[in-house]
Amino acid sequence: MASPVEDDVFEKLKNRTNHKQAEDDLNARNYSQHQRSQERLAELIEDNTSLPVTVSSVRVLHANRTRRQFLERVVSPILSANQEGEYTLEEALKEVHNATEKLNRFGIFKSPISVFLDRPDHPNASPTDVDVYISAEERGTYTIKTGTEVGSSEGDAYVNAELRNLFGGAETLNAHGSLGTRTRSAYSLAFDSPILSNPDLKFQLNGFASSTLKSWASHEEVLRGGNTKLQWRSKTGHRHEFGYSGIWRQVTGLAENASPTVRAEAGDSFKSSLTHTWINDKRDNPMLPQSGYLMKTISELAGYGPLKGDAAFFKSEAESQVALPFGDTGITLTAGLRGGFLYPLTLSGSQTPHQSRINDRFQLGGPTSVRGFRHSGLGPHDGQDAVGGDVFAAGGASLLFPVPHVGKDSPLRLQAFINAGRLLSLKTSNKGVPADNAAVQDAMKKTFSSLRDGVPSAAAGFGLVDGEQC
Repeated sequence: MASPVEDDVFEKLKNRTNHKQAEDDLNARNYSQHQRSQERLAELIEDNTSLPVTVSSVRVLHANRTRRQFLERVVSPILSANQEGEYTLEEALKEVHNATEKLNRFGIFKSPISVFLDRPDHPNASPTDVDVYISAEERGTYTIKTGTEVGSSEGDAYVNAELRNLFGGAETLNAHGSLGTRTRSAYSLAFDSPILSNPDLKFQLNGFASSTLKSWASHEEVLRGGNTKLQWRSKTGHRHEFGYSGIWRQVTGLAENASPTVRAEAGDSFKSSLTHTWINDKRDNPMLPQSGYLMKTISELAGYGPLKGDAAFFKSEAESQVALPFGDTGITLTAGLRGGFLYPLTLSGSQTPHQSRINDRFQLGGPTSVRGFRHSGLGPHDGQDAVGGDVFAAGGASLLFPVPHVGKDSPLRLQAFINAGRLLSLKTSNKGVPADNAAVQDAMKKTFSSLRDGVPSAAAGFGLVDGEQC
């Protein structure tokens, strides 16, 4: 016979089970009612898409730290009084959706942002008037992250702090600091602000300092400087970035066995340059794309005219990638091609011969460049030191397919790849430094010809990749 205590325990367990079952039933009913209400709302909107409406007011709720003027620039265009013609319900909802998407892209509000429509309660309201309420709850004012990273025979520890919505206009201040084995130290402070309440038009001011051990070239590079950037995105999704940077560079900490080329580069230099970046990225995933394409160019002009500094060149890079899926099998073929050249210039007011510096030349080889080769393993060398090149081309293709018994929805993929690349220095007739523009042009022609006619370094392999870790 069970004791009274045991009966009480079983009764409590039974009641707890009943309460849990009742709670589950209630949640299921609430979810079902919500689904039915959403379906009725969708049917109501679909049946009345051509109904004329007048947006009489727009109110943004819970945005207590954000400036009123900042929000007005975003939502005022929705008001019917600011429109040339009348709204239909479908058009009004589309404009409200565009405004909420714009608010979401500022990164200062929690997602999702909710929208409510209601009839005005004042007696002078017309039958077509509606009030729009946007519930935009603000994120916290700051985020601090710390951590360590270990891999590829190197490790580092970092701290990153982000302050959001500093002055009520979606401004962001980001501070970063790290210490490591290869990048011995890196510090940066970046201020980012949208212009005229437009998330697609931003201004950025950045200051930084770093010290990086470049073991493949027997030296340490110290950088200190800053840059300012203007970033904008077109309606078609093309991203542009135009900026100016001033950087003091130092080649120091030379190893005992440093090559004569590296020793000749030791010391200080100052680069003053203008840059432009264009990106058209239509990939579904930037790390492990299953479909889409990427086109990207980077151009830099340094030391020309009023830019001053003691590094003068024009540098251009281009990159493309395409991802082609094989139906719904999860198998994807990705292929890419990139290249670039560095055209040395004469410093303003100087008779110094045209010559590029090791800080500015291209490096090729490594897991993120041309796999199968050690870091900076391709191109011109002086002894054991990779001294970089002025012209390069690289490309590759990968076949990605799901891991058996894991499924195509997993980020894990088996990969077979082949890639190749070539990096060259300027081919001068006398193997010296080109002394004028004609000599530089002749050297560039010979280098491009050699790049096209020569045999590139190639590697192939297979392995396992994780799309979440790429």
